[in-house]
Amino acid sequence: MDVYTSHHPSSPPSVKALAMLRASLSAPYPPTKLDAPPLDFNLEVIESKPPTPNQLRTILSYVTPPHDVSTASYATFLSSHPSAPGVEERPQSATDVAELGTRNPNALKWPVVVDWDGGRASVGEVDGVANILEALRQRRDGEGKDEGVVQPKGWFW
Repeated sequence: MDVYTSHHPSSPPSVKALAMLRASLSAPYPPTKLDAPPLDFNLEVIESKPPTPNQLRTILSYVTPPHDVSTASYATFLSSHPSAPGVEERPQSATDVAELGTRNPNALKWPVVVDWDGGRASVGEVDGVANILEALRQRRDGEGKDEGVVQPKGWFW
């Protein structure tokens, strides 16, 4: 399993999320269950750089409900920082977001955390990272739904 985070050290949510991710790899997870093993995943940390345009497109599809994909907006990645672009200047493509994040890191929400294997992502939210970790724990413990496996839905399936 691979988890990717685009981290910015000046962002408090990013610092907290990275600490959570690292702790889940080295200490019992969940932390309240002392006999639980740590999670097992590959953590790739990219510091102070936004995701690539291809990654941004994939991440946007992960954070957008399937019925809303056609109206998905790259504004999802923009922060409320005063240096972020206004409505008229908002990036309209993944390439524009990546370029903006390279020029002005404060304009983006940090962290961007992605569970590539599970198709989950969180942009700028520590709670979203906690949800990703919980999904990884469920997968580890055999509690998650078998994704991609068709299950009968009633007697007439």
